[in-house]
Amino acid sequence: MAIDHAVAVVAPAGRGAARSLAYHVVLCLASIAMLYPLLWMLASSLKPENEIFASASLWPSDVSLDAYRRGWQGLQVSFGVFFVNSLIISSLSVIGNVLSCSLAAYAFARLEFRGRRLWFALMLGTMMLPYHVTLIPQYVLFLGLGWIDTFLPLVVPKFLAADAFFIFLLVQFFRTIPRELDDAAKIDGCGAWGVYRRVILPLSLPALGTAAVFTFIWTWDDFFGPLVYLNDMGSYTVQLGLRSFVDSTGKSDWGALLAMSTLTLVPLLVLFVLFQRLLIQGIATTGLRG
Repeated sequence: MAIDHAVAVVAPAGRGAARSLAYHVVLCLASIAMLYPLLWMLASSLKPENEIFASASLWPSDVSLDAYRRGWQGLQVSFGVFFVNSLIISSLSVIGNVLSCSLAAYAFARLEFRGRRLWFALMLGTMMLPYHVTLIPQYVLFLGLGWIDTFLPLVVPKFLAADAFFIFLLVQFFRTIPRELDDAAKIDGCGAWGVYRRVILPLSLPALGTAAVFTFIWTWDDFFGPLVYLNDMGSYTVQLGLRSFVDSTGKSDWGALLAMSTLTLVPLLVLFVLFQRLLIQGIATTGLRG
């Protein structure tokens, strides 16, 4: 009886281990399939030009950094200028979004004013509008203001709480903060601004960090906005700079394109590594609470 009981215990354990092993093997294969395009891009940036499309192998026959040199200095403007432009736009967008969206979210989540529910519903309704629907009116407005071919059309809306998604995200988080803390702060003499600055912001770092990281990534990867508003190559972002390597006549420098594409991923990888814990915490708290 004891032997039969031991066999009965070991058998389910063995099946569970086999199932877990198969599960991890499938996940590893899926990870390799998803990472292969990035690995191929990195490997192709180190290959000679004639080997890029000749072989799908990840191992170049001759490692060369010439594509990076051509990509960095191959255009009329150094690719470093595009990096600086993207960094300026992305950084200002992060500052604008975090400040304006947190203020708007605080008003919707904590303050009482007439028509609050109506305005909140209208704000959520703007999330359903595709960007292309409002593109022409915005372009006409910015053209009248003389902002075309400047960073202003890409940055100023971020300071006006134009991203309803982040307002909704922060509203959901702010609602989970106990209102007793607001009352305690008001007893100590804080007004609405004092509650926002001394209570809401310090307790909302995960949600604010999530909004900041996503804003930076989406702005850094944005191609359509800079394409519409920026004309001078000296004001191009990295995405427009990458497009400049592709020539409609067929004389594209694919090696330089892949090399610079690899470099443009570095800031995003560094950002994710540095703020990974804050990002995961913010996503978890905004998703599980509220």
